[in-house]
Amino acid sequence: MPAPASFSNYIDTHAEAFIKRLGESVAIKSISSDARRRQDVITMGNWLNSQLNELGVETKLMDLGTHEMQGADAATPTSYHRASGERSDEEDGAGVWTLRRTACESFIAVFGITVLSLGNQALKTDGWKTDPFTLVVEEDSGRLIGRGSTDDKGPIMGWLNVIEAHKNLGIAMPVNMRFCFEGMEENGSEGLDECIQEEVKKGKEGWFDGVDCVCISDNYWLNTRTPALTYGLRGIAYFSINITGPGQDLHSGLFGRTVHEPMTDLIKLMGKLVDHNGAILIPGIDDMIPPHDEEELKLYQKMDYTIDDIEEAAGGKVALSSDKATVLMGRMRQAIPFPARDSGCILRDVKHWNFEAAKKAIEAVYKKTPDYTREGGSIPVTLTFAESLGVNVLLLPMGRADDGAHSTNEKLDRSNFIEGTKVLGTYLYEVGAAA
Repeated sequence: MPAPASFSNYIDTHAEAFIKRLGESVAIKSISSDARRRQDVITMGNWLNSQLNELGVETKLMDLGTHEMQGADAATPTSYHRASGERSDEEDGAGVWTLRRTACESFIAVFGITVLSLGNQALKTDGWKTDPFTLVVEEDSGRLIGRGSTDDKGPIMGWLNVIEAHKNLGIAMPVNMRFCFEGMEENGSEGLDECIQEEVKKGKEGWFDGVDCVCISDNYWLNTRTPALTYGLRGIAYFSINITGPGQDLHSGLFGRTVHEPMTDLIKLMGKLVDHNGAILIPGIDDMIPPHDEEELKLYQKMDYTIDDIEEAAGGKVALSSDKATVLMGRMRQAIPFPARDSGCILRDVKHWNFEAAKKAIEAVYKKTPDYTREGGSIPVTLTFAESLGVNVLLLPMGRADDGAHSTNEKLDRSNFIEGTKVLGTYLYEVGAAA
């Protein structure tokens, strides 16, 4: 079921206001990896909460406690947000937006796992050409440059845009919704898994009761041309190495070749883990990855992707292979497999009505069939939602491959922000027709 034309028109005519709101969110220096900036993460959560309240969305803030980071205890705030949709009138005839649609048999959960934590603070001296926390709009290129613009403040603002359009147009939302926004994805999301599981245990009293599917608005296209739907995430294992050495910085002319140097030892150690071609040298690791078959190989070969795409996104001719399928497999399937629950590849059924709805939405907005991708990144809570709720989980990307998430001069293209907002809204209509 297509979205009404008035919805798309509203998005187009209010694009500048949406960009301004994105700028307000980028201006908040929410950096979860820095304990000194944790208050800014809380500020970001409160700002988002107030934005939703202004749109008539019922919200519930949850305190996930503290965890030790950089030697200090830091609060880890999370907020849940609920939105359905119906326009009603009070006795005096004034329009009231209640955001509750009671005549819907099923519920749709839309979870934006927000990266309100935006990695380490980046300053101009770190390669930024502009102030990272001032959204710069390049009129000629259409780029919206700012820390967090694509990961993940832009996609989250997209959901706000969808709600605002329906509210101001007086159009009932096509489905009921649940939101879950949290600000710690880039720093482990400690406490979030337990919180979700506890809410599920509450049954009908829990926040996620009645959820039929999940949509995470994170991730990116494979290139700058073709939208994508992500159905798999490989896991990630990370370790910390500490090497002890001299008690102070030493002059190489005085101490070179006379004492053990920590940097040299570290290079030697790291050189035993992976070679210059990216091959993992730990015995038995690659043996744990099932070999691909011809059918899987064909999926990679037909994707709209070239070696130029990865090198354009990387900013240099650094691809490990000239074969596109080999490069894609390195990103999508050559994971480091461990038996831990939050590692290994998480795969979802792309034939499910949830994916079909997203596919139809993309085709309606972009007039293109999306690539189905598996991603090298890891979003551990994806598996928590899938296991705890027992529903299909979809990743619906907004940004492009060259956005530079977590990097210097991070950007989101204006067209992806506006057209991506239309995709999110259209997706809800397609879900309403399919569920």
